Amino acid sequence: MCLNHSAPSSGQQLPGVSGLPGQGKRMGHRGVDASGETTYKKTTSSALKGAIQLGIGYTVGNLSSKPERDVLMQDFYVVESIFFPSEGSNLTPAHHFPDFRFKTYAPVAFRYFRELFGIRPDDYLYSLCNEPLIELSNPGASGSVFYLTKDDEFIIKTVMHKEAEFLQKLLPGYYMNLNQNPRTLLPKFFGLYCIQSGGKNIRMVVMNNVLPRAVRMHLKFDLKGSTYKRCASKKERQKAKPTFKDLDFMQDLQDGLMLDQDMYSALVKTLQRDCLVLESFKIMDYSLLLGVHNIDQAEREQQMEGGEKDEKRPVAQKALYSTAMESIQGGAACGESIETDDTMGGIPAVNGKGERLLLYIGLIDILQSYRLIKKLEHTWKAMVHDGDTVSVHRPGFYADRFFKFMSSTVFKKSSCEFSKYASQPLQNKHLCNSIDG
Repeated sequence: MCLNHSAPSSGQQLPGVSGLPGQGKRMGHRGVDASGETTYKKTTSSALKGAIQLGIGYTVGNLSSKPERDVLMQDFYVVESIFFPSEGSNLTPAHHFPDFRFKTYAPVAFRYFRELFGIRPDDYLYSLCNEPLIELSNPGASGSVFYLTKDDEFIIKTVMHKEAEFLQKLLPGYYMNLNQNPRTLLPKFFGLYCIQSGGKNIRMVVMNNVLPRAVRMHLKFDLKGSTYKRCASKKERQKAKPTFKDLDFMQDLQDGLMLDQDMYSALVKTLQRDCLVLESFKIMDYSLLLGVHNIDQAEREQQMEGGEKDEKRPVAQKALYSTAMESIQGGAACGESIETDDTMGGIPAVNGKGERLLLYIGLIDILQSYRLIKKLEHTWKAMVHDGDTVSVHRPGFYADRFFKFMSSTVFKKSSCEFSKYASQPLQNKHLCNSIDG
């Protein structure tokens, strides 16, 4: 039996402040207070969201008044700080949250990253600060808190001190890599911030959102290329939207996900390049987040519900290279451009039944360097299990195994052309799904 720790939903009773009644299990720094509100390091979610929006609103507005220039080496190490007293100051507005200090890391460098992806300062501010942030209800087992902007553009994730520190060290190399190749499945980091309140430091990153809420994900996987206890627990499977893992994929999708030849080549090339980058930074334990929208299943569900198609089409993401299709150079690689309105940025594929799919993918959890703790973890696991299957190997082995699993087990090359299948009516969906080699 595969026993894996699953992520709690944010509605579970987790401890917040010590000594309060109704406490349950704790997940890292994430908890729930007596009123049922999520907390992070004993700071309530509402106070955290308010501080994030006030802080980002100030720092981006302040930065826009400074002239644009080339990024210099010292820009990667700059930290700007502003104090937000609840009564307000000559620089900051009054607010009803506890006093806090807001730190912005490498503001000029991150401004460059945002510009590279076509994100204007006013759009960034509008997305993050104009509408209430949405707390994700199934945040994962890391103990982090996740917020999503209402327009689906950005994810805000709390990170540990070591992860924030590692990202700071990573920035110059990250800058070089993005300059060479902005089309990547690696996370796009748009900001690194820290809120100091009540003697606690709460660090967070702003990233691109891989799975748009506007598209229903019929299946969701977190894949590492490892088979050691890599299946969803019974508790996870009972959730409305469970996240499955490697062994689940191998069991439930034995034929893999079939892409046309050009799309497959573009995807594999992007994954190979990204794995090399991660290996060069000694990064490991990352995952491929894969969301699967089944077009045929969605149409069947719609017919069963007796509903008409909603004429109001969801708005596509605005950031350049933010969709899975753009990230793998899909449009250019296929010879014929694919209507993004039809695919909502997803990658067209078919499963073993010939059902039409849209895939939404991205590499996640890359802020894990191969430190001593991982080496110790691997040594211990190798003693009780085959060392070649655990997911904490040295970065080179991890990258090779990860790439092999994705390019041979998960994604497969179809011998037929179906790059325009997504716009075909249901009755014309019969697609060749034999696999080369």
